[in-house]
Amino acid sequence: MELTQVALFLVLLLLLFLGSGVWIALALLGVGWVGLQFFTNTPPGASVASSLWTSVSSWSLAALPMFIWMGEILYRTRLAADLFEGLSPWLRSIPGRLLHINVLASGIFAAVIGSSAATTATVGKIALPELLRRGYPERLVLGSLAGSGTLGLLIPPSVMMIVYGVAAEVSVARLFIAGLLPGLLVMLLFMGWVMLAGLLNAQKMPPPDPPMPLGRRLYGLLKIMPVLLLMVAVIGSIYLGVATPTEAASLGVLGALLIAFWTRSLSWQGLLDSLMGAVRTSSMIGFILAGAAVLSIAMGFTGIPAALAAWVGELGLSKYALLAVLMLLFLVLGAFLDGISIIVLTTSVILPLAKAAGIDLLWFGIFLVIAVELAQITPPVGFNLFVLQGLSGRDIFTIARSALPFLFMLLLAAALITVFPDIVTWLPRTMTGG
Repeated sequence: MELTQVALFLVLLLLLFLGSGVWIALALLGVGWVGLQFFTNTPPGASVASSLWTSVSSWSLAALPMFIWMGEILYRTRLAADLFEGLSPWLRSIPGRLLHINVLASGIFAAVIGSSAATTATVGKIALPELLRRGYPERLVLGSLAGSGTLGLLIPPSVMMIVYGVAAEVSVARLFIAGLLPGLLVMLLFMGWVMLAGLLNAQKMPPPDPPMPLGRRLYGLLKIMPVLLLMVAVIGSIYLGVATPTEAASLGVLGALLIAFWTRSLSWQGLLDSLMGAVRTSSMIGFILAGAAVLSIAMGFTGIPAALAAWVGELGLSKYALLAVLMLLFLVLGAFLDGISIIVLTTSVILPLAKAAGIDLLWFGIFLVIAVELAQITPPVGFNLFVLQGLSGRDIFTIARSALPFLFMLLLAAALITVFPDIVTWLPRTMTGG
């Protein structure tokens, strides 16, 4: 069979597996085994065994369960409530007022959680009922929550960056630092839209809260100070080269436990639940990575990625045209797959294309994460949309329409880092370690 026919057959087989409800990891592993068995001269047994071991034995992955556990601990504390109480008095005079809490709280929470769904769920549980009770337009509340929840993927520490770093063999520490400025850029774009929406819907907005004495406002900020210090300690230790991502993750877990102990907001049952949640999530990601590794090595032996890269090279696409095509591909995939699956499914084919086009793989990792952020608010399989559907009771397409402006803000962010790549690459160049 020609390579085109082989590629088409494997894609259709993968779609058949996924459409039949087979676990993503098993679907990837199965297609990889079929590719090796029937379309190469390589015995699948040794190759599969070697790929499975190599994919889950990387030292970079050691940070993954620790960061997830840190997030699970803080998810069960009063962090979201403290963020709401601490930030709301300072936002009463800004257009959009308390809607900015969704953006700011999600940004802060993302910096200590690393998960988009957990960020959306935790901030949404507090902010959604409170903002609706105060009379804020439901469309703006749902849209700002859905969009802001995506910050959990971009602002480090990010589970998605660890997955990409392992798949692309890029320094996870440098990826973390590279995500800082783009994360702040996305936050500013979101807040800018919230301000504009607040001005355009001024008549629908509730009256501002009464002024609060400065002392009480400062006391509210003190409640969120431990989390801010934890965020600075984790990211700062990586940036200064004092700690590796794995060591910083361990520091984060210790800090999260101390915060939970200090606020007395985590029971023994909550601690056990956080451990089990971290084990389940880490195992799921590890299983998907293992399946993707088998598929990747099968694709390599068939020669499909190299042929595809050569074909794209012959098309003479500019770097910008290639990125536009890839963004369109990610948008389509985001309608059907979660972010981790998108990364592990595409890296074996897309990375050779990016290398051939002269694209910096560190920069490309942030571009890919922004594309995956878009997938989080793209129906019908947008994880943030599912979370808000459960919290609000609204149908997923109503929430998706509310989040549409924030999808355009993410596209604008992708365009800005493409035109000005130093937004991504400047901080990593100044790192002491990594």
